Amino acid sequence: MQGPDDKPGLILIHGFLGSSLDWLPVTRTIGNEYRFMLPDLPGHGQTPASDLPFESQIELLAETLECRQRTPSFLAGYSMGGRIALYLALRHPELFRKAIIISASPGLKTEKERQSRRESDALLATKIETNFRQFLKDWYNLPLFVTLKNHPSLYSVLRARERNKPDRIAIALRTLGTGSQPSLWQELGNSQIPLTFFAGEKDLKYVEIGRQMVNLCPRINLEIFPECGHTLHIEKHALFIDRLLLSLTEESSL
Repeated sequence: MQGPDDKPGLILIHGFLGSSLDWLPVTRTIGNEYRFMLPDLPGHGQTPASDLPFESQIELLAETLECRQRTPSFLAGYSMGGRIALYLALRHPELFRKAIIISASPGLKTEKERQSRRESDALLATKIETNFRQFLKDWYNLPLFVTLKNHPSLYSVLRARERNKPDRIAIALRTLGTGSQPSLWQELGNSQIPLTFFAGEKDLKYVEIGRQMVNLCPRINLEIFPECGHTLHIEKHALFIDRLLLSLTEESSL
């Protein structure tokens, strides 16, 4: 963990194709107010890929987080990292004070949907292994990232993504993709810790997912970020920091 020992812990989990380095602009802005833990997900950054099933991998991550913290920490995750953060918050609430889910979902509701997604991800994984540079070009041309394409950070994001090892990323997609994750929709109403869901107003899919989550769980607060999309923490960095800190401060005062 990074930061003063006497400060509350804040665990930040990156998204698909990212790494712990993605969070450095956030930790540098916040400074010494929190003690940060920035894990690299399997297949990303410095962490080797794993062929274990989704739940086995995330249970190992939970064990690591438990070993490295003395008291429950705050938790935040983006996209794939947001799905994983939600899993951790629902399955291991004793480890966390609050979770902030950014541009993510509780998974797919039916096995038919999950099977279809696994097949789709398997094809994408093959593309990653065959021509990673072309995959990245196609990936960031998806409608999901339309608002990022006009942002000055796009170039640095792409350069960072090119440093990934394609074979590891392909395995991560096969094992940690949405189709490999169990549905968490039925567990939302039983959340034992407060949850906040961040979505960009132009990311219509995830705005709707956030609204559905709020309807199912009274402990979820929905925050919509204006004038941005899926990568709201990049597109609206200052606003993201403000709302992140406000969310953490509000919890601390309860």
